[in-house]
Amino acid sequence: MASYYFDTSAVIKLYVAEAGSEWIENIVNQRAGNDFVHAITFVKIGIVETAAALTRRQRMGDITLAERDQLYASFMQDVERRYLTMAASDDLLLLAAELTQQYLLRGYDAVHVAGAISLNQQLVAAHLPALTFVSADAMLCDVARARGLKAENPNEHGND
Repeated sequence: MASYYFDTSAVIKLYVAEAGSEWIENIVNQRAGNDFVHAITFVKIGIVETAAALTRRQRMGDITLAERDQLYASFMQDVERRYLTMAASDDLLLLAAELTQQYLLRGYDAVHVAGAISLNQQLVAAHLPALTFVSADAMLCDVARARGLKAENPNEHGND
């Protein structure tokens, strides 16, 4: 089993077809029998960001209101049954604040990178394989790599 940290730009690809959506779907939906093969984690702010992204896509005309409502319901079900979510603890937020001083990051982007760093430290301490940070933002992937994480940009995988 591999562990992945998805920022919102990766999560949204499961609900709205974009470059890299098929690559993301393959990771999320891969199974061994009835069990999912990979753990998908994000900080709880990703729930709000994904909900907002769906509404933005509807307002832009990419999806209808009915599609948005169905996608939102599907996403919220997945939050309950498929994804692992992390609380934004005080320590995580302090790390995020420190990251904004070292890199050109927006606030919630820093929280996502901090979440991935924190989770990766927990995995390594437990002698488990390191996680992969997944973001469609090349700069966030660069920051994650600079902080010692493996990072993948689904946009680089097109529709494979």
